[in-house]
Amino acid sequence: MNQNNCDFSPMKQLLKKDIGQIITALQSSLETMDNENYCLLGNFEKIKNQFIHIEMNAATFYLNCYLSPFTDKYPELSICVQNMSERKHGGLIIIKREDSLESIIHPGIPIGADISHTLLESIFFPGNPLHDGAVLVSQNHIISAANVLPLSNRYTGDKKLGTRHRAALGLSEKSDALVLVVSEETGRISFAFNGNLHPITTGEII
Repeated sequence: MNQNNCDFSPMKQLLKKDIGQIITALQSSLETMDNENYCLLGNFEKIKNQFIHIEMNAATFYLNCYLSPFTDKYPELSICVQNMSERKHGGLIIIKREDSLESIIHPGIPIGADISHTLLESIFFPGNPLHDGAVLVSQNHIISAANVLPLSNRYTGDKKLGTRHRAALGLSEKSDALVLVVSEETGRISFAFNGNLHPITTGEII
């Protein structure tokens, strides 16, 4: 994907603001070090949270850049994962890019419908026979549901990483596909791309 299609100005402004706040917090920490009754740990916790905030904003920005050349329906995908996040409905959505996925995924049930957040949310509704697998999206269409993905072997000892996240990573390690993940346990939204998992903001993501 050509990232030159992305306007980096909003991201630069956010970074300037966030980095400015971190510098201010660090300066405040230095100024209070002479006070033996003041504990710096609270400041460090705030600084850590600010770095997490920067990471999530950056991931949100790049998600938009990665998705927009391959589907016009990314606002529908955004609404879908936001609604699922609020309800803590787990989900796994593959956005096909340039690589063929036929030899990588175990095919599920054909759908053949235009992308809509209501249809996607109904597929992942708990109890639906298709909700446990991954939905495959190509351009503006839902191709199939209940697809089975290869699991990543890199995180087998990480108890915090569930099957959905390992499946998302597994596919992203073998292809250029982007995989959206909603955690059933926490409601957190992430995406896997190029073998890495990125958390994204729980506000408007796209």
